[in-house]
Amino acid sequence: ARPAPAPEPEPPAEPAPAPEPGLEPEPPVAGPAPSASFVPSTEGSGAAVPAQTACGTGSEVLLQAFNWESCREPGGWWNRLAAEAEDFAAAGFTAAWLPPCTDSVSPEGYLPQDLYNLDSKFGSTAELKALVRQLRGLGMLPVADAVLNHRCASGQDERGVWNQFGGRLAWDARAITRDNAEFGGHGARGSGEDYTAAPNIDHSQERIRQDLINWLKWLRKSIGYDGWRFDYVKGYSGEFTREYIDGSVPSLAFGEFWDACDYTDGVLDYNQDRHRQRIVDWCDKTGGTSAAFDFTTKGILQEAVVRGERWRLVDAQGRPSGFMGLWPSRAVTFIENHDTGSTLGHWPFPSNHLHEGYAYILTHPGTPCVFWDHWEQPELRQSIKALLKIRKEEAIDSRAQIKILSARAHLYSACINGRVCMKIGKDGWSPNGDSATSETGKWHLATSGPNFAVWTLTEPADLPSR
Repeated sequence: ARPAPAPEPEPPAEPAPAPEPGLEPEPPVAGPAPSASFVPSTEGSGAAVPAQTACGTGSEVLLQAFNWESCREPGGWWNRLAAEAEDFAAAGFTAAWLPPCTDSVSPEGYLPQDLYNLDSKFGSTAELKALVRQLRGLGMLPVADAVLNHRCASGQDERGVWNQFGGRLAWDARAITRDNAEFGGHGARGSGEDYTAAPNIDHSQERIRQDLINWLKWLRKSIGYDGWRFDYVKGYSGEFTREYIDGSVPSLAFGEFWDACDYTDGVLDYNQDRHRQRIVDWCDKTGGTSAAFDFTTKGILQEAVVRGERWRLVDAQGRPSGFMGLWPSRAVTFIENHDTGSTLGHWPFPSNHLHEGYAYILTHPGTPCVFWDHWEQPELRQSIKALLKIRKEEAIDSRAQIKILSARAHLYSACINGRVCMKIGKDGWSPNGDSATSETGKWHLATSGPNFAVWTLTEPADLPSR
C-alpha cells in the first residue's frame, strides 16, 4: 500500500489559460520515424498519422458492459445485457465493451484456454451471437475483450508442465516465451513485461500471429464483433498489436496500457508527462492504429477531486494534464473499470465525486467510457444520461477544442468548442459572469448535480459552427 499522502502546497500562480488550439496538438512522439504507410495529418500541427486506423469516427461513447462479478449473473450475463440493450442505445452509447467471451480457467474470462470455444460463464455461444446481433441492430458497435498476451494450457507435457494447448489452436511449449521458465517455454524472449499467472505467448512467431489474426477475423465474421479491447498490452510489443489490427480490420481498437503514475513520498507528482508519454509511445508502436485507456487522466482526476487540488487538471502549457492533452483522438477516458473498482477495488475513484468525474470526461476530448457499476446507480445514471445528451447535441467528439478557464483548489472550469462550458468543484462559477465567456453571448444551464454544472450557448444567433 502507498503511504498516506502528505499535504502538497498549491502552486503559487494559476497556470495560464490554454490558447484556442487547432483540432489536435502533435504528440511528442519518441518512437520510430513514420513508415511509408503514413500520410500527413490534417489534425492540428501536422503529426504523422496512419492512413487507416481503428480509432473509430471520433464520436464514439463506450459502455463497459460488465464488472468483475458479471460471470456469476443468474440466468447468464449475455441474457441480462440483451434485456437492457435498448436502454443503452437510447441513452446515447454507441459501443458496448463486452467481457472476454472464450472458454477460460477463471470464470471472469481473463485466463483464456480454448479460443474457439465461446461457451463461457457469461452464457452460451448462441446467446452471445443473439446479443451481438441485437447490439448491431440498435446501432451499437460490439467490442470484444481480446486477451492475446497469454493463454492457459489444457494438458501437461512428459515432465508434467502445463504447456500443451487444446482445441483448434493446438500449440505446445514452442508457442511460449522462454522467459516463462515455469511453463517450459521454448519460444523467443518476450517483447514486454512478463505475466506470471499464465503462459506468455511468443508473438514474434509468424505462425502464432497468423493464428491470432484468423481468430480475430472469425470473431468478426462468425460472431459479429467489430471492435477490440486489447488486454494487458504491456506484455508484448505494440508492433504486434498493429499487425492484429491490420489483419482483422476492426472499426474500433484500444489497448490497456496500465502503468503506475509518478509519485514522490506517496504523493502524486503534479507533472505526469513521463507517464502519459509512455502511453503515447505505445500507441506510436501500433503506428497510431490503436487508441489506449487514459490512465493518466484517471490518476490525476481522482487525486484532484479528493484532495481539493483541481489545479492538477491543467499542465504547464495550458492543456489537459492527462494523455488526452497530448493525443486526444487516441485517448479512451474513464474513471473506473472492473480492475480499479468493482469488487477488486485496486485503484477506486472516490465514490462521493463520481458526478464530477463524469462531468469532466463526458464534456472533454477523448473517447469516454462509462463503467457498468456507475450506470447501475439511479441518481448517477440520470447525470450520465444528461451529459450524454449534451455531448451528442453539441457534437463534442474526441478532437473537441478545449480552453481551460480556471484550475484551482476547488474550481475547474473549461469551454469546449466555444459552445459548452462546464465546471466542477464546490466554488461557484458561471460563464455568464466570467469575462472570458460572457461576451460570447448568453449561456443556458443545461444540467447540474453534486459539485458540477454544464452550460450551452444559446445567444447570439451567430453561434460557433459545430
